[in-house]
Amino acid sequence: MTPKNILHFALGPIGGALLGFISLPIVAWIFSQENVGKMALLNVVLSFASLFFTLGLDQCYVREFHDSRNKPLLLKTAVLPGLTLLLILLTVCLAFGPWMAEIVFSIESIFISWLLALAILASFLSKFLSLVLRMNERGLAFSMSQLLPKAFLLIIILAYLLFDVAKTFEHLILANTFSIVCACLIFAWNTRSEWLLSLNRKIDVQQLRKMLHFGLPLILGGIAFWGMTSLDRILLSRWSSYNELAIYSVSVSFAAAATIFQSVFSTVWAPTVYKWASKDEGHDKVIMVMRYVLILVIVLFCLAGLFSWMVPFILPVEYAAVQWILVACLAYPLFYTLSETTVVGVGIARKSVFAMLACILSLSINLVCNFMIIPRYGAAGAAASTAISFWAFLILRTEFSIRVWKPLPRLLLYSFTFLCVFGAVISALEKEKLGFYLYLYWVGLLLGCGTVFRNELSRFFLKLFEKVLNLKVNPYT
Repeated sequence: MTPKNILHFALGPIGGALLGFISLPIVAWIFSQENVGKMALLNVVLSFASLFFTLGLDQCYVREFHDSRNKPLLLKTAVLPGLTLLLILLTVCLAFGPWMAEIVFSIESIFISWLLALAILASFLSKFLSLVLRMNERGLAFSMSQLLPKAFLLIIILAYLLFDVAKTFEHLILANTFSIVCACLIFAWNTRSEWLLSLNRKIDVQQLRKMLHFGLPLILGGIAFWGMTSLDRILLSRWSSYNELAIYSVSVSFAAAATIFQSVFSTVWAPTVYKWASKDEGHDKVIMVMRYVLILVIVLFCLAGLFSWMVPFILPVEYAAVQWILVACLAYPLFYTLSETTVVGVGIARKSVFAMLACILSLSINLVCNFMIIPRYGAAGAAASTAISFWAFLILRTEFSIRVWKPLPRLLLYSFTFLCVFGAVISALEKEKLGFYLYLYWVGLLLGCGTVFRNELSRFFLKLFEKVLNLKVNPYT
């Protein structure tokens, strides 16, 4: 993948994060804290649907794309089983009227149930259609499909302000559903040449059986992963309050800025590493990439710890606790991205059962931590539990990959990530006692990273200066 393509793929996450930083404070200011908390449950449901109903075939599509001679048929084979199951379930649920809205949001409303069903269906289709753009390296179309729906959401929210629309939960979920449907329509238009060709293709039962054999073990792993990222919000709504849930969801939304890094890296990494594997090469390259990603993860943790004090200046006073919870919320996108560099052996060896096992074990840790911490600490406890479980997730994925593939150096990996998660958890749970000492901790960790990885940093900055200043610098002098 060329630097130009990488830049095209980066436009969507970067632009989406910027729009998110604009829209998030606006939503926090104009909608009640309870409604913001309930809105977080929509993302919980959407993430579960996209993980469960894909039946693991989305990952199989990525894995088999470069080896497939009939890519439109591969897409249809991956989409159709889950789509059929989802349509049947949504039809049954809507037959019970307001049942869906009552279960998810504790609101008896047929209108909200239909909006929820529409959002689930559009989100499911968008996941597969985005993979088509991603695997064909159509970075600009991929980015625009991500960027425009967030722009639509911002426009709708601003229209609510301009025309003094009632700031109710119904209008909030309507704005979000509309943006999700727009995303699906944009994805469908940009991939029309691929899915239109698939319509008249007949599914190969043998290929479907092979793909299900790879994908089905990922369902349990997918549900477990969903639990790691979503159960804390459900438990907060049950064991604490919607206000605490709102604080936590806003913290997660701010931490989602790190998904710029996650989205761009994951988009580029999966096709690249499997291309290396098809040529029986890449072990040394994987180690090199792992070290550079580790450096970036440490730096981002430290910068978040040092500058999180700025968050309260853009949010209402009731969200002041976000500044302390934010660092722990970074564990999900950053540790997940880092684990993508170390888990490659599982995908290369096609041992998807180990990916499932890593998720299930990490979920168990997450549940235990939530049970122990949420009742006392609320949103801070949920953030700490997520940070701890994703550190365990990183370790488990790394160890399983080494077991089925090749060894990877991991002493520095585990040491520095432990220091990151320790600082994040202490920041969330003991912010009032430590205060200024937390800033010293992050400064010390940043200096330690610079010292240990000075060779990698020197090479990186020398190459950067070469390109920016167009100088011929020898990195070994």
